[in-house]
Amino acid sequence: MSASRLLVLNLLIGAGLASYATIARADDGRIPVVVELFSSEGCSSCPPADALLRRLERNQPVPNARIIALEEHVDYWNQLGWKDPFSSSQFRFRQNDYARLFGTDSVYTPQMIVSGTAGFVGVDENQAYQEISKAAARPAATVKLRTTPNPKDPSLLDLLVDVKNESARAESDILLAVTEDNLSSNVQRGENAGRTLRHAPVVRSFGVIGKLNPAHSNSAQLSPTLKLPAEWRRDSLRAVVFIQEHNTRRIDGANTIDLH
Repeated sequence: MSASRLLVLNLLIGAGLASYATIARADDGRIPVVVELFSSEGCSSCPPADALLRRLERNQPVPNARIIALEEHVDYWNQLGWKDPFSSSQFRFRQNDYARLFGTDSVYTPQMIVSGTAGFVGVDENQAYQEISKAAARPAATVKLRTTPNPKDPSLLDLLVDVKNESARAESDILLAVTEDNLSSNVQRGENAGRTLRHAPVVRSFGVIGKLNPAHSNSAQLSPTLKLPAEWRRDSLRAVVFIQEHNTRRIDGANTIDLH
């Protein structure tokens, strides 16, 4: 799996946002909080962390927080008996970036990272609650998402993105992740041999779709056109867009929309 599996065919910055056809979920007043889990099907300690992330995303148990789950499968377990079908070196690189930020020279699974600022062992439910609650108490940037069929090709989907961060401090990346929920694997080898593993929303594709530089503007409008592989089940797909400071990796705002 690689980021190239989702094709961003066109990126327009400018007007046209009034043509949005599909509206994201209604604003429930909660602050979106991105919770990343670095995991692997080759890691025997990971299934409990996967289960915790599923519960957090489905039950939404933290007051004032709307948890957005991103399960990112690293590839450094693949040589130990089982090649994780959802793994990518891209997530290994992303985890290494966090390790440098946190001042450590090693990475591990399962690792949970909340809002880009706090990393800890992915099965620590108490710390997860604490860090999510802290993240939900901070002011959040606005991210609005809608989708519309591409007017030239019905097999394509236009994702329309409107972001605004009035408290922006430094240059940020605008990132797009496409997740697929309800995925599972029957693991045949390695530490989890003989087990059926069920996952939280797995990141199928990931990349930067724009920048936000407060020296020029605190808002941006983007309209990437997406081509989604046929083997990805559309009824389980979501787009997640979030704003992440380039240097500190703090996530300042996020939103998600179904891609049904």
